[in-house]
Amino acid sequence: MVVSKKNYEDLRKQRLEENKKRMEELQLPQLTQALKTAHSPKPSPMKRTKPRVIGTEMVEVRRSSRVANIPAPVYKEIVVYERVELPRSRKYSYSRRDLANRVYASDEARDYAIAKADEVEAKLKGGHPSFVKPMLQSHTTGGFWLGLPTHFCRKSLPHKDCTVTLIDEEGEEFPTVYLAHKGGLSGGWRGFSIHHGLVDGDALVFELIEPTVFKVYIIRCKGYEEGEIVDALEA
Repeated sequence: MVVSKKNYEDLRKQRLEENKKRMEELQLPQLTQALKTAHSPKPSPMKRTKPRVIGTEMVEVRRSSRVANIPAPVYKEIVVYERVELPRSRKYSYSRRDLANRVYASDEARDYAIAKADEVEAKLKGGHPSFVKPMLQSHTTGGFWLGLPTHFCRKSLPHKDCTVTLIDEEGEEFPTVYLAHKGGLSGGWRGFSIHHGLVDGDALVFELIEPTVFKVYIIRCKGYEEGEIVDALEA
């Protein structure tokens, strides 16, 4: 039996209506929409970027009429300090040492120089403050920075940067820059070191004969190898 085209179309529509009613009864359209919403990707938040500054300009800040005639406060810390400098003209010319040719003193030679320096310090007269300073490579080559004993600086030296003069055993004077906050000699110490040929292992006796003047006695560590008897006070 052949079904006519019209009857077939009517049957198809009828089944569609029946299927639609069944889906509504089962709430299938609502479930489908809920699944789509749950699995749909969330839009990523917009990345905030810093505004690009094309230019800046100084503008006058509006102030209240009650304080318009009063100078505006300046919120800056004003620091006043005195810069210590050495005289530009020096009669000595110092050349840079070759750091590749450093020679380190033996422990015996170093101990020898320190012992002799202690003897020299013990013979000092006048009751002036003093200390013994063994020389290291950093004192005689490269950086040329001489740190002084902290307790000595606090007790006997000025509490601000100043010029400290070193007088050798020949009476020659060498101005140096004393940095109080670091507790040591900076500018000028290099010249003193090179002029006197100081090397690692030497020991120096510093005697503070005036508030900013040191008398300096040099004891050579090479005296250990040469068997010399060093007495800086009698020389």
